[in-house]
Amino acid sequence: MKISVNAGTADKWSGDLLIIGILEGQLDNPLNLLEERFGKQSKDCFERNKFSGKKNESLTFHLLDRNPEKVICVGLGKPEELLLTDFQKAAALGARSSLGSAGKLGVLFPWDLFRTEEAAAAVAEAIRLSFFKDQRFRGKPDVQTTPDELVLLGISDSISPVLETINPICSGVELARELVGAPPNELTPAGLAQTATKIAQQFGLDLKVLEKEDCEKLGMGAYLAVSQGSDLAPKFIHLTYKSKSKPKRKLAIIGKGLTFDSGGYNLKVGASQIELMKFDMGGSAAALGAARAISELRPSDVEVHFIVAACENMINGSAVHPGDIIKASNGKTIEINNTDAEGRLTLADALVYACKLKPDSIVDLATLTGACVIALGDEIAGLWSNNDRLAQDLISSARNAGEEIWRMPMPNSYKDGLKSMFADLKNTGPRAGGSITAALFLEEFLEESTPWAHIDIAGTVWSDKDKGVNPAGATGYGVRTLVKWVTQQN
Repeated sequence: MKISVNAGTADKWSGDLLIIGILEGQLDNPLNLLEERFGKQSKDCFERNKFSGKKNESLTFHLLDRNPEKVICVGLGKPEELLLTDFQKAAALGARSSLGSAGKLGVLFPWDLFRTEEAAAAVAEAIRLSFFKDQRFRGKPDVQTTPDELVLLGISDSISPVLETINPICSGVELARELVGAPPNELTPAGLAQTATKIAQQFGLDLKVLEKEDCEKLGMGAYLAVSQGSDLAPKFIHLTYKSKSKPKRKLAIIGKGLTFDSGGYNLKVGASQIELMKFDMGGSAAALGAARAISELRPSDVEVHFIVAACENMINGSAVHPGDIIKASNGKTIEINNTDAEGRLTLADALVYACKLKPDSIVDLATLTGACVIALGDEIAGLWSNNDRLAQDLISSARNAGEEIWRMPMPNSYKDGLKSMFADLKNTGPRAGGSITAALFLEEFLEESTPWAHIDIAGTVWSDKDKGVNPAGATGYGVRTLVKWVTQQN
């Protein structure tokens, strides 16, 4: 989608469609603009439909023999309560109302309520992503007509550099959505490795894929224990971006890569939604989506390592048993008291591997625990970190990206729940505080001096219903936060 700005406002703009964001209780200016441009019928339409600018409110009217031929008004809510995510949701609502129409789409929002660059990027990203529809596996895809050009009205050309980031970022989010949405017979560990290969070839990145034998030599007993119940070979993916200038920062991003999680012998049953466990590689999708975006954006002075320990958690005669004791690549032994707590085992060896690269910071993303969903619901990801500066950077990046995140505690006293009678630790603690003990488990596989953050995206990776910014299905959560974090650090 072509994206541009126009310093003029809607009173003279003559594209095909127009979206106007309206604040609750502040209708005078937009009504005067509409009446002056389109006549008294526009004001009458507002009154008949009792449109007041509340959140999630929209009003569309069609114009005969005029340009624009369709005007879509969306409510932003009360200005004193306004968040950047409200801009995104309103923009997405307007974009959905434009489906079925082609041509040039203009958007006019009260940009000055936020930093113009942030507001413009948030709205443009929301609109483009609202048009995304994954129809790869339909026999007869639906024909979906969408605008092919987006013009942000009332904004000067000075923000043009920000506009250049929108399509690469959205391409990364869309890649993540496609990966998460793909069925597990299509997206296998080898399929994830093929995706990394395509990114490396397209953008000139370095790629290393470790096979099972390579992982055995590195002593990755935790990761390989998870994979041993599957007929599909594990693939340990290491994709590296390096800026042309000498990097001043080295970062590592790890994504959990369970392409399907049956739960192992602790089989997922009842309300466990086993049929959706294809999304258990949502962390790897975010990592590879961010790799795709960052590779196109080409940020300077940074080196980023994207790491995915990809495998399946399945059941056969070779599968790991509840009660088995395994050894991770840092020498720590783990008693497996629940085979359905497998993601942290794969991440354990991935964290050890990442620490050997001596990065300045490590961030992992994982659909790790149902406990996080219970704590924060399905719109907010959980954040755990051993470093306040890193945690604040990620919170700020998520806010700028329009993705919800909340920092959670890591009390040392909860480590008692991971004690084992036979091994160095167990892979799960008590039911209470399960997302916290999961983070504490991961911390055991870090070098003490390494700043690290863990983001649990179990609730945010998938949506059962259309929530405006994200359609039903895979959300691509995490890509925008990671890109902002990598590109905006000092």
